[in-house]
Amino acid sequence: MPALPGRFRLDQTAHKWLLLAERRLVYFTALYRSGRWKHYYTEETFLTAMVDVVRAVTIWKRLAGQTPASAADDNDLRPAA
Repeated sequence: MPALPGRFRLDQTAHKWLLLAERRLVYFTALYRSGRWKHYYTEETFLTAMVDVVRAVTIWKRLAGQTPASAADDNDLRPAA
């Protein structure tokens, strides 16, 4: 079956949005690790924003044709305590 016209462009667009969502996740992770989030957010609003960021990365990975990794596969996360 031939590829649908425009499919390549849509894949490129999804990949660009995925990269943007991943950059945002890196930013929020750095914000959390440094403790700077306390200057800008309450704990509740930061957690809500972090959930939204992680959810966006998961959705864009699916749209870009990648399989989202589970949290257990992330080796770059530090223990909480």
